[in-house]
Amino acid sequence: MGMLDKWFGGRPSYPVLPADNQAKAVLDECQNELEELTHRVRENMEIVPTEHAAYVFLGKPPKRFGIAWVHDGKVGSLKELAEENNLSPAKVDKLVDQLREAYEHASDAQRYTAHIGNKDVVVIPSTGLEHEVHDIIEGATH
Repeated sequence: MGMLDKWFGGRPSYPVLPADNQAKAVLDECQNELEELTHRVRENMEIVPTEHAAYVFLGKPPKRFGIAWVHDGKVGSLKELAEENNLSPAKVDKLVDQLREAYEHASDAQRYTAHIGNKDVVVIPSTGLEHEVHDIIEGATH
């Protein structure tokens, strides 16, 4: 991140996601759902591709963020997960803290830029972050 980015709240610039990167194939597979999300969400998006899905950090992680995911042709969210599984506000807060920690663990992971729908997004092809987020979300439902 450049000095001016830090002072003025700008976003760092990352290299463009290479066309031959496996993460690009996942983004292409989830293209329709991710485009839908880019049109609904005004906030920044950071996408963590998985084998056949994607986790999407919304906002300004790790401080203020939400999370959504694309799986099986559908977009899901933490709010929906909480409602479907009757999670208490305390449990949701714990999940958010765990997701924040997982994001921070991947602070050194390579990041790229990609254009999806109407915006530029950050892509984090980190298997470590992918597995941590998956385990956190799965743990909330079992």
